[in-house]
Amino acid sequence: MTATVIAGIGAYAPARVLTNHELEQMVDTSDEWITTRTGIRERRIAGPDEATSDLALKAARAALDHAGVPATDLDLVLVATATPDMLFPATACLVQHQLGAVGAAAFDLSAACSGFIYGLSVADGFIRSGTYDTILLVGAETMSRVVDWEDRATCVLFGDGAGAAVLKATDGDPRDGAPGVIASRIYSDGSAWDFICQPGGGSRLPPSPDLVDRRLQFLQMRGNETFKVAVRNMERAAREVLDDAGIKPEALKVVVPHQANIRILNAVGERLGLAESQVVVNLDAYGNTSAASIPLALQEAVERGRVEAGDLVLFLAFGSGLTWGAALVRWG
Repeated sequence: MTATVIAGIGAYAPARVLTNHELEQMVDTSDEWITTRTGIRERRIAGPDEATSDLALKAARAALDHAGVPATDLDLVLVATATPDMLFPATACLVQHQLGAVGAAAFDLSAACSGFIYGLSVADGFIRSGTYDTILLVGAETMSRVVDWEDRATCVLFGDGAGAAVLKATDGDPRDGAPGVIASRIYSDGSAWDFICQPGGGSRLPPSPDLVDRRLQFLQMRGNETFKVAVRNMERAAREVLDDAGIKPEALKVVVPHQANIRILNAVGERLGLAESQVVVNLDAYGNTSAASIPLALQEAVERGRVEAGDLVLFLAFGSGLTWGAALVRWG
């Protein structure tokens, strides 16, 4: 059978570091308050000349180098992002051009913080069906451009970054020990769209002086409601994917969750009965980078030797939409 293997990964974070102590000078907050409630100590901020496609391009090149795959071999460039360079054309088209991926299809996928898992599920479907053999999946965000830096409840949470994976068709069945994607599930609930949203700037509320005066071009979030739904649905998605594969949580080498908030990660880990060593956490250094957070954390885990050939890795995310999902991979 045909399976989808992660052949290479790459990541990029902007050079500018914004610490909690610096945020103390910007809004009414403190390092202690931010760290205790979120687990975040610093985050990366894109430079004035960096857009989402610039971050995506650097992560993509690193992933292609890691995989030993030339850009001309790509059949599809898929960019998961909630902060595209512009409404159209797709950021993926800009990345495809800059890479020199001549002939590759390209499109964006908008599932916010769940974007990388949504993208992995879509790419896996293309590969299993035989439509494409080699796909570049990128999660990239410049959240600093949509954060209200006067809102202390949200501006402390987010950062910028990008992560990428080269996905290739391979022979073998991951359920029988071969590398590749074993199972994935994605979900949504649009009735709670206003839990996390950027209300202004689209066709519903197009750009206008009034929109700017009301600060509707910035991200808004209902934190308490989001926390409760996120924990419940991330646990559910994890258990359903593990059940699909006949795998117990203790068999996982690591879980790479969306890096939203340390309290969410701890709560999900406890509900699944995971050891602390099984959960990859790097939000202290990057904050919430939305669709980029899983590939950023995965790249770091691989680089540090926490993931090796044959290991079972679970990806887990929750985001605006509402969207959520999980994917189980046997590392190759």
